[in-house]
Amino acid sequence: MSVFSTFLGRYCDRYFQISARGSSFWKEVLAGVTTFGAMAYIMAVNPDILSAAGLDRHDMVMTTIASAVIGSLIMALWANLPIALAPAMSSNVIFAQVVVIRMGVPPAVAFTMVLLGGLAFLTLSLTQWRQRIVKAFPVPVRLGIHFAIGAFIAHIGMVTGGLAIKGNDGLAFGHLADPAVILGIAGLFLAAFLRWSRVPAAMLIVIAVVTLIGCFVPHGSGKVTQLPTHWMDWPHYPVHMLFPYDFKGFFSHFFLVLPVTLYFFLGDFFDATGTMMAVIQRSGLKDKEGQPLLGRDAFAADASASIVGSALGTSTVSAYLESLVGVEEGGKTGLVGITVALLFALSSLFWPLITSVPAVATAPILILVGLGMLSGLTDLKTLSAREQIIPLLMVLITVMTGDFMVSLALGLLLFTFLALATKRWQDITIMLLVLDAVFVTYLVLSSGMG
Repeated sequence: MSVFSTFLGRYCDRYFQISARGSSFWKEVLAGVTTFGAMAYIMAVNPDILSAAGLDRHDMVMTTIASAVIGSLIMALWANLPIALAPAMSSNVIFAQVVVIRMGVPPAVAFTMVLLGGLAFLTLSLTQWRQRIVKAFPVPVRLGIHFAIGAFIAHIGMVTGGLAIKGNDGLAFGHLADPAVILGIAGLFLAAFLRWSRVPAAMLIVIAVVTLIGCFVPHGSGKVTQLPTHWMDWPHYPVHMLFPYDFKGFFSHFFLVLPVTLYFFLGDFFDATGTMMAVIQRSGLKDKEGQPLLGRDAFAADASASIVGSALGTSTVSAYLESLVGVEEGGKTGLVGITVALLFALSSLFWPLITSVPAVATAPILILVGLGMLSGLTDLKTLSAREQIIPLLMVLITVMTGDFMVSLALGLLLFTFLALATKRWQDITIMLLVLDAVFVTYLVLSSGMG
């Protein structure tokens, strides 16, 4: 056994350059365990979000785990970076709430949109156009996308957790006489406390605690949590979810779904860029020229993970900011991702328990994730007074109407209008004009005027 361990350690050290990066085998494994604990909540949250679109909850647990396993392996083996991947917490909400529910697009067409967005990302990752797009896309709109989605995610968490219910004038706060609402509030406070206290695996702990307490809290004719008859079972992948595409449906509604397809591409593009840059800068990894070790391989790996994720039957797969906690533990190589992938695979044995997690247990996570994205509102001070109107308008429209795509369209058009009004001709790029045309077409078609 010791001979095997020695051989494995030497092989991993040579392949992942562990010693060369100033780390050790067990330090990398510990970092992987820590990263998994920080992001394991996605196994319960992602199925909860996607099941609202009519997709089977058990199927979504399996596809979520499979995409996290394969995505993390791709990043580990291709780019050798301490970054774990799973279905993104912004794109899954857009997939379910905007594309399928609000727009009425069948899930098969939505998966096709995720695929094409991933292919566009992969193509650009292998060229020099990646940096050009980062520089050319309007910063106020990029911030607006981030903030608006944060508000949207928090909104979904409030509703699914029962903290916001339909009232005479829109939404009202949930009934405090309902024990489930009290449980949701307690879960939110617990999540905030654990996160601020920097407790490892805080979100996973919240889900477990609220789910457990829910076994004793009355709700309707039963309890908040309905535990399965058995907690473990051999995982079986829903093969009918493999390659769930509908290209005919996509092209028959091409101009209506094109803007959302662009969002899946741009959302993954900018999220991946920001997340991976933050993780790599924190890790201190640099190339021979002293620049952050974030090259073409990392972006290509992230894009490939989205393509594979769509083929498995889930929303956009991307790098997770929770990888930072693994870096804090000393993770510097792809062995972190290998460890994360193995733990996700092992978790698939507990799919009956995962599917029993109630919405009130995942709602605090959605609210905190959304508020975390809104915490970047301080970045508004980097914009001029007129530019600040754009992201604020996008947030306002999204919160008041729940229509993220309209907020994105009006944000882009307002940026163009302000550029024309102030004669900032350098801001009116070919990319901006093309995006304006695409989103005007979307507004016309979605309103029924077309």
